[in-house]
Amino acid sequence: MMLLSRRSLLAIAAVVDIALHARPSPVAAKLLAARHALPPRHLETLLQALVRAGILKGVRGPRGGYELARERRRITAGDIVRAAMEDDGEDALGPMPHSALIDDVIAPQVEAASAAFLSSLEEVTVEEFCRRALDRAAAADGRSHPDFTI
Repeated sequence: MMLLSRRSLLAIAAVVDIALHARPSPVAAKLLAARHALPPRHLETLLQALVRAGILKGVRGPRGGYELARERRRITAGDIVRAAMEDDGEDALGPMPHSALIDDVIAPQVEAASAAFLSSLEEVTVEEFCRRALDRAAAADGRSHPDFTI
């Protein structure tokens, strides 16, 4: 089960793709879309969201496209996901993209992180949450058995 949305996964793939291919000239949205087997219109709103977030820089003109707005080491996956999710366009993206970059590099890492996240949550029971809440309330109030109403 993938915890990230298609939009977030595609945003990470787009930024990594641009980081890999933007030298010496910017990456055209049409080429980026072709590498991920998507129509270019599916990427445009996502790329613009990444530009507004300061992750990508749009270059206009016949040899224009997109390039990184900051150094690679200063852009985190969290930055990209937050930018992608600010504009809700999940439905406009169409089917899950298939490309070597997504299938072989990005998706396995994201799936491993998702699995670790789920595994961690599976170890914490409702009982544990209740015990922690009671302990925390007792420490704050000095009472030993606070009453929680849900």
